[in-house]
Amino acid sequence: MTTRHIFTWSPAAIVFDCDGTLMDTERHWQDARSRAFGEFGLKPRPGFAERAKGVHYTECGSLMAEESGKPHLADDLAQALLRHFMALVAEDPVTMPGAAALVRIAARHVPLAVASNCPLDVVESCLTRAGLRGYFAHVVVAGDGLLPKPHPDVYATAVRLCSVRPEDAMAVEDSVTGVESARSAGMRVLGVGPRPTDEEVDRADLWLRTLAEPELQAWVHAWTEGED
Repeated sequence: MTTRHIFTWSPAAIVFDCDGTLMDTERHWQDARSRAFGEFGLKPRPGFAERAKGVHYTECGSLMAEESGKPHLADDLAQALLRHFMALVAEDPVTMPGAAALVRIAARHVPLAVASNCPLDVVESCLTRAGLRGYFAHVVVAGDGLLPKPHPDVYATAVRLCSVRPEDAMAVEDSVTGVESARSAGMRVLGVGPRPTDEEVDRADLWLRTLAEPELQAWVHAWTEGED
């Protein structure tokens, strides 16, 4: 990968994805998909979890229905998926490693926002339960005329609300779908989580295993100290 020297720069705003980036909810989505499949007596095909990662829940319902050969169940599967997910999050709201610390430090110096494919009430509930909602000036989700990721709408809107230029803002994402969305909005992108393929990882400026990586923490402290 050719790093675009993200650590020699400091952002004017940061926009975070929620699921799998701030909140450890991807496992909840996986469990919710399994429960929704089971509720209708269906089974996912091999590799379904990876194909569904980062996909809007309504589109995921359609994907579940199509791959099961039951296209008429798309809406029912989507609603079951969301219902199971919200129940699981209520039971176990956990942040990703390093996420809370990064948010708390960065919020002292630059505006923060969230751009998500999840419904607004889900994102708000997750962030509130984790004690992070107050750090974000804006929460932007798909819907009401905004197309879901990989379209750039949610990131472009979040950047505009933060009153900065896209090229001066950084997105933090865990999915290739989200990286594509932020890149299309003209932002620099920090990828986090399990490394995708080389071709996919090159869409991000840098890809780290977690937000707790020492080099990331040192970088954030450096540019925040420089602004004091």
